[in-house]
Amino acid sequence: MEATMPKVNQERLLRMHKYWNAANYLTIGQIYLKENPLLKQPLRPEHIKPRLLGHWGTSPGLSFIYTHLNRLIQDNNIDMIYLTGPGHGGPAIIAQVYLEGTYTEVYPQVTQDVEGMRHLFRQFSSPGGVPSHVSVTTPGSIHEGGELGYVLSHAFGAAFDSPNLIVAAVVGDGEAETAPLEGAWKGIKFLNPVRDGAVLPILHLNGYKISGPTVLGRAEDEEIQKLLTGHGYEVFYVEGSEPMKVHQAFADTLDVCYSKIRAYQADARQNGFSKRPSWPVIILRTPKGWTGPREVDGLPIEGTFRAHQVPVADVRENPAHLQILENWMRSYKPEEIFDNSGRLIAELADLAPKGDRRMGANPHANGGKLRVELEIPSYNNYAFEVKKPATQRQESTRPFGKMMRDIYKLNSKVHNFRLFCPDETNSNRLGDVFDVENRCLVEKIIPIDDHVSPNGRVMEVLSEHLCQGWLEGFLLTGRHGIFATYEAFAMVSDSMTVQHSKWLQEGSKLPWRAPISSLNILLTSTCWRNDHNGFSHQGPGLIDTVLSKKGTVARIYLPPDSNCLLSIADHCLHSCNYVNLIVIDKQAHLQYLNMDEAVDHCNRGLSIWKWASNDDKLEPDVVLASAGDVPTLETIAAAHWLRHHIPEMKVRVVNVVDLMTLYPPYFHPHGMSDAAFIEHFTTNKPVIFAFHGYQRAIHEVIHGRPNTPRFHVRGFMEEGTTTTPFDMVVLNGMSRYHLCIEAMKRAPRVHSLTPPLIEKCNDMLKKHYSYVREHLEDMPEIANWVWTD
Repeated sequence: MEATMPKVNQERLLRMHKYWNAANYLTIGQIYLKENPLLKQPLRPEHIKPRLLGHWGTSPGLSFIYTHLNRLIQDNNIDMIYLTGPGHGGPAIIAQVYLEGTYTEVYPQVTQDVEGMRHLFRQFSSPGGVPSHVSVTTPGSIHEGGELGYVLSHAFGAAFDSPNLIVAAVVGDGEAETAPLEGAWKGIKFLNPVRDGAVLPILHLNGYKISGPTVLGRAEDEEIQKLLTGHGYEVFYVEGSEPMKVHQAFADTLDVCYSKIRAYQADARQNGFSKRPSWPVIILRTPKGWTGPREVDGLPIEGTFRAHQVPVADVRENPAHLQILENWMRSYKPEEIFDNSGRLIAELADLAPKGDRRMGANPHANGGKLRVELEIPSYNNYAFEVKKPATQRQESTRPFGKMMRDIYKLNSKVHNFRLFCPDETNSNRLGDVFDVENRCLVEKIIPIDDHVSPNGRVMEVLSEHLCQGWLEGFLLTGRHGIFATYEAFAMVSDSMTVQHSKWLQEGSKLPWRAPISSLNILLTSTCWRNDHNGFSHQGPGLIDTVLSKKGTVARIYLPPDSNCLLSIADHCLHSCNYVNLIVIDKQAHLQYLNMDEAVDHCNRGLSIWKWASNDDKLEPDVVLASAGDVPTLETIAAAHWLRHHIPEMKVRVVNVVDLMTLYPPYFHPHGMSDAAFIEHFTTNKPVIFAFHGYQRAIHEVIHGRPNTPRFHVRGFMEEGTTTTPFDMVVLNGMSRYHLCIEAMKRAPRVHSLTPPLIEKCNDMLKKHYSYVREHLEDMPEIANWVWTD
């Protein structure tokens, strides 16, 4: 659709063009120069960096958009942030944030003069400097974009419950090829114009990736229009390579899109929600490496894949290339846009918004500044009364659902909490939230729908990428939330967890970045109890991913029962700057600890369960350890079996709820001392460790502890199918009988007593094998087992 609003006057567009030239000049300087920043001398090889790193191809388009959004913000006093999908365009965004003055405020050493410009250039992609992406070090950034596909999900997450915010999200045409981005267009199906902000996607088509053409870059406008109108957008096109014509067309189009956004919001807020708007999206087609060298060594550059990274190479060694670079940089006329001191001239500096309206300084892009503490009810309100350990069952996640219900209620005025879950809220026993909230859908609602409303704040969509991306955007702009999902399918968004961890790790080093609420991931429907779904649903791999992250960021909790889950959830929801991974099954499980005991256990991270042990202050013959609800059940049942069949054998039972306590303290802040480790696990006794995840994880975290070869870990071994719950632990060698056999083999003091008992355990495994295949369910003595004295 063509824009029809009044045009921005030519004088202003000419100044904006010079401002854009300034940003392009600074972009090239960051990629190439270490000296002579204003070209006051002829360019010489010693002025060039020894390593040329950076991406030019997308940068002029990103700067062009930023320059125009500045004008829109100034004219309309807009609260706006800028998310850069093509994250490699780091020098462009740094240049823009430097020009508006935010960069110098955050980094006072990068002054707005010749020496500051020199510093700006030298630091880029250099040792001790800043990365090449739009990273956490870049003011105004909440989205790095190094891994493509998430810009729109982050943008919608930022817009939810931010009614005055507009999020400009630039989608690169390479990024548009990714599955997460393709799914993310659906965000407008969940954006309510009454209570949410707006997202303005700008699909920037420059035609090429690193070396090949992009799919949408080659598509006809009609085909792209069908794609995006099918998603529900109204499409606007701007195309060209002649700068002033594109300036005019883009400015006019922005005005139209802004007018539509405000009209939709005003109508909904005055008259109530009636239907989902057809939100605008802009398609901007410009050449890759726009305004750069047309040709180098007889090969075309501008408008080709050769402009992607460093379009003129070997400039230190090749005088002709050095001259091309100098001519290119001088084409922006730095002497006309910077004064003799290196400061942007006043008439151009006036084009930037002021104060918090600058996109680099907007507090939404430093969300901790806006963060309001979440009001959380006392977890004691949801405590399960444990009359005797391991004798009562309940669905461990259900009380947490009740707790989240009341979190929604307590924070209903500020609306700073949301649950994100891929259509599994009820399945994961969290459905009590629907007592006070609905599922969000800004589409037609029909009578048979269950708790579905455009006003809902329970976010269900069958995409782990969208759920986690929305939550990350929500957190990065100062709010709180939970991402709950089936354990195996958390691996779909595994790399998002990695990228967010890296963001937090680096952000914690920046004093100007205010702390944000932790990314809380609740994994349920776990590998051990997806016996009804089968092998495809059985996989605990996210534990390994989070274990690999820095101790300053990563936390892994394996609560054995519901009271421990409540205590841990309370801690995680109060915390900042962590990735908290909580793993607990949704099915009915035995409950072990009353609330006071659970809180103490969780504060310690692990403890000796004396009620299940029989070592009585003596050195045990063997330590039975566990981490995870199903491993805990099998460990407790094994301890019970040994107590009744070989009471001469002294067994200590240790339960681990905070996996990071097993690390040495120099590796993780939750790690315990060697003295505490020995207090629990002794110095030389065998430890039979039943673990929720892959065995190698335990061997990793205890590395460096005293006498680690004595640890014998049982866990998930990639054995699974549709079967019974107990058969799952049998298939993976983690059943109570396997644990008993292992313990008896490792306890030399009682070896003379163990052969018939080992045979008895093997007989029980054979009996199990036959029983489940005949009766299609577990033996009653397994399914109904409880602790007895």
